[in-house]
Amino acid sequence: MTHAQLTVLPVDDLIDVSRTIRVTGLAPGQAIRLRSKTVRGGNTTWQSQADFVANQEGVVDLSQQAPIAGSYQGVEPMGLIWSQEPETEGEREVFAPSVLDAVETSIEAEIADQTLQAILVQRLAAAGVQRLDVREQGLVGTLFIPATPGPHPAIMILNGSGGGMNESRAALYASHGYLAFALAYFKAPGLSPYISNTPLEYFKKGLDWLRATYQPLNNFVALNGQSRGGELVLLLASIYPEDVSAVVAYVPGAVVHSGQNAADPAVGREGPAWLLNGEPITHVWAHNKTATWAPFDEGPAPHRHDLAILTALQDPEAVARARIRVECIQAPIILLSATDDGSWPSSLYSQMIVDWLEQHDFAYEVCWVDTPDAGHSIVFPYIPTTQLIYAHPVSGRVSTSGGRSETNAQSDERSWNAIKAFLHRAQRGPSE
Repeated sequence: MTHAQLTVLPVDDLIDVSRTIRVTGLAPGQAIRLRSKTVRGGNTTWQSQADFVANQEGVVDLSQQAPIAGSYQGVEPMGLIWSQEPETEGEREVFAPSVLDAVETSIEAEIADQTLQAILVQRLAAAGVQRLDVREQGLVGTLFIPATPGPHPAIMILNGSGGGMNESRAALYASHGYLAFALAYFKAPGLSPYISNTPLEYFKKGLDWLRATYQPLNNFVALNGQSRGGELVLLLASIYPEDVSAVVAYVPGAVVHSGQNAADPAVGREGPAWLLNGEPITHVWAHNKTATWAPFDEGPAPHRHDLAILTALQDPEAVARARIRVECIQAPIILLSATDDGSWPSSLYSQMIVDWLEQHDFAYEVCWVDTPDAGHSIVFPYIPTTQLIYAHPVSGRVSTSGGRSETNAQSDERSWNAIKAFLHRAQRGPSE
């Protein structure tokens, strides 16, 4: 019998911390199988497996060795996590029911004569992070307060066309020292179930409330948005430039869009998403000579929404009318995009934004992280990235977000690491 040992280090840490998974005490060349199992979303088991051969020292180390077969390929320290598949088809929820709860993964090493077990614990919220419901001044959100003494820099987090509150991202930001406000603007209690005719003044109220109530460190309040939220944070920063200290735009739009998949059926998907002073903001589908939904609507599911968006971008006059005046922003910007985005062309959009800013000699930092062959769903590291097909939470349309599990995992890691460094620089200011 071998005297093998399976270790995971660190055992318990934040979700964005990579782990060292090793099996030692093996015979050189010995074959083993590693399995992972995680109960996610409250009741669905996600799992993966990979086969390895021990090196000459009798060690299998996932940070140095690639599997010879299994759920993923290549040297990937956390490949057993991001390559997990759910037992229940169509399941997409990868976090615990509460963001304050940990996600626990069982790692097993099957060797010829024994099975070794270890535990890997991932947390969104560090010890001492507080979660507070916000229901005042018409605002609907959740605030996460760091465990460390304040004052803290702040960030307001806005979801995309799925609506609701992005508590997972807010909890992780708070774990890294940010006063994090996940603000809902539709599809949440007390709010419209649809994105149509959302007043931008609502978000200005959120920024004002955050500053007045918590006095962030050095008055720093960043905006973080994904997808429609990525479009939204750029739009807000261009309209309220003095209120925004930095912009984090996940898979953003460079132009204003209509209600699309999150629209009120009574308004229609070509109706406005955003209002300012009670008036619709011009969007790219309005009076567009080339736009058609046919590439998205026709054919079998899953559909690619980006194909319809690309038809709208062929009308340069409509693009000019609807483009976000990003040159009006008075803060550093980071753009996170992917070249196989199935929802809309975030890589092209980011290039358009960068070009416009260069044409206007933009005075602030512009950071762009574009991941080849990755898709629309950029979250943060070390969560499963295998589920690419989904039913839209508002329209129900079955679509693909694009990418592959391995490129999406790379995108998650690259993007989050870049964001953390970007926000650190943004707080220092341009003179340091």
